[in-house]
Amino acid sequence: MLFSINSGLLDACVLAILSRGDEYGYRLTQEVKKVMPISESTLYPVLKRLQKNGWLVTYDQPFQGRNRRYYRITDEGRHQHVLHMNEWKDYKTRIEIIFNGESDYDTK
Repeated sequence: MLFSINSGLLDACVLAILSRGDEYGYRLTQEVKKVMPISESTLYPVLKRLQKNGWLVTYDQPFQGRNRRYYRITDEGRHQHVLHMNEWKDYKTRIEIIFNGESDYDTK
């Protein structure tokens, strides 16, 4: 992948996935891997940060004789998800303007 992955983009992806329903760490990693190269060891600090920010909570559920930790988005996390989506739409539009060679755009 030529483009770097930053923490804001990872936050946005995780919140987007969790906005559709609760997931456990491995499944979150697999979902994010569909769009960018990431390892579980990279994702877990992101999950901790989102939890510390109050954007998600965790709970354990038994699975095949052991506990599996699930992540759930909070109301604050849903609000942040909407902010991320709006920011992404604006960012994507601006990048497409540059990539498409348009010269007349607002730089706000």
